[in-house]
Amino acid sequence: MNKWTDGDRVAPEPLEGNVMATVASGTAIWFLLFLVQLPFYGWFDDRGQTWWIWTCLTGAGLGLIGIWYVRGRDAALRRAAAQAAETAGAAEAGTETDTAGNGAPTAD
Repeated sequence: MNKWTDGDRVAPEPLEGNVMATVASGTAIWFLLFLVQLPFYGWFDDRGQTWWIWTCLTGAGLGLIGIWYVRGRDAALRRAAAQAAETAGAAEAGTETDTAGNGAPTAD
């Protein structure tokens, strides 16, 4: 076990996939399961198993929170990428300095 926890191994980079589709699909499945079980509420109630129905509804509700979170995360990643590209573009363009050598940009 020490070979896994001694810090010599480097964790791999996380996989980036279509997170929005994954979360939306999971949310839809939870809600679909809720709708399928809802007509059988009496059957579940007779056996004391109504938690199955409410678990599906909770999964759908948490999935909606997940969709909200993933949309915000994706927007933040896009903003960060745009800012990094803008910074890289400005660094490549550089600035011209005056002949006095004081580093002040010249007006063109």
